[in-house]
Amino acid sequence: MKRTLIQDLQEHVGSEVSISAVADVVRLQGKMAFFDFRDRTGKIQGVVFGKPEVLAVAESVSAESAVKVTGLVNKRPEKMINDKVQNGDIELEVTGITILNKAEALPFDLNDEFSLDTLLDNRPLTLRRPRERAIFTIQAAIVRCYGEYLRQEGFTEFQAPKLVGGDAEGGAEVFKVSYFKDRTAFLATSPQLYKQMLVGVFERVFSFATAFRAEKSATTRHLSEYTSLDAEIGFIDDHLDIMRIETGLMRYITEYLKTHHQPELDTLGVSAPLLPEGDIFPHMKLREAQALIKERTGEDKTSEPDLEPEDERWLCEYAKNELGSDFIFITHYPVSKRPFYTYEDETDPGFTKSFDLLFRGVEITTGGQRVHDLETLKQKAAAKGLDPESFSFYLQAFRYGIPPHGGWGMGLERLTAKFCGVQNVKEATLFPRDINRIDTLLSKADTTENEE
Repeated sequence: MKRTLIQDLQEHVGSEVSISAVADVVRLQGKMAFFDFRDRTGKIQGVVFGKPEVLAVAESVSAESAVKVTGLVNKRPEKMINDKVQNGDIELEVTGITILNKAEALPFDLNDEFSLDTLLDNRPLTLRRPRERAIFTIQAAIVRCYGEYLRQEGFTEFQAPKLVGGDAEGGAEVFKVSYFKDRTAFLATSPQLYKQMLVGVFERVFSFATAFRAEKSATTRHLSEYTSLDAEIGFIDDHLDIMRIETGLMRYITEYLKTHHQPELDTLGVSAPLLPEGDIFPHMKLREAQALIKERTGEDKTSEPDLEPEDERWLCEYAKNELGSDFIFITHYPVSKRPFYTYEDETDPGFTKSFDLLFRGVEITTGGQRVHDLETLKQKAAAKGLDPESFSFYLQAFRYGIPPHGGWGMGLERLTAKFCGVQNVKEATLFPRDINRIDTLLSKADTTENEE
């Protein structure tokens, strides 16, 4: 019999079907057995009764076992209908079970509350929980929307190198890799230089790039490896053009999640972001934001070159409560705080046409207009202590003409965490790497040796 997906069982009421699924919940009650079966499309309750030969097999089924099940799709009695769950008005009267792969007894109840280390140490199992499935279903939707929206806006996708000859950020900690002919290569911290080169080819480009940062940070917002959602746009007037496109992107993602993934948002207990009217989210210069913080809180940050985490949280609360937006752009960061390729505002010397997009208390995007003049670019690289000759491959593009351009980079995992209401970015990362972990905790080897 051909497999029927659980989401399609409503079309087969009164008929016998075959499903392939996981035994999500197993409840044995004397001469009856109850199951919640799940497949990639959803869940259905199954019940075994009046069939001793089927019950004998059912009693061997453990939670998380892979099974093939035949059964009759029946309407539930009126008093048994649960309209708050998928398929709450039908159930599967099981007529046969084949165990495809029996699971061992679970080491813990998947519905328990876990510490972060327990959650990550048992990732192959804990990812099966409804909460984690919801997080990564939303993450997959974000990736889908990112590509869909930018393609609609005339962008071409490209694949960025992971091994590079120099660091695009001019100062970020990098992972070094031995390369051929006694050369040292680096794991890419960003696809920045490559996407700028490609503006001269396609004008508008985007990528899902793997980025690596060898930062010795163990915070709730940092990873050593993450997915960077990058875009670069040619023929812009200034940074506002970039902010306008990113605003449209965030609207597109938000509306898609509200339309297609409300059940996942409900599972996580979060609402879709608050979106204001207008083609650009609320925005203000860094100095204006710092002046506002001083005025409202008494904290004087006006001489600081950047926002601190508590400043980002405060500004997001301000935007939500007084501007009706879960998003706010902060622009015009000092030249000293931005990479060499960032465009300096001619009307505001010392400050750049750059921005951060803050969302629910955290910076999720860094972007801005780039320098497109070759000589200026070389001078700015040298001013940052970088040898322009090290970037000769990149500078070729500017020698032979690149239009005014700019773009952004944002971390998929951090963006996912904010959409899902997750406090630690590692919980929005399938298999996180940081200073303490690469699948398992790095300290475990030392602990094992000490125990022996």
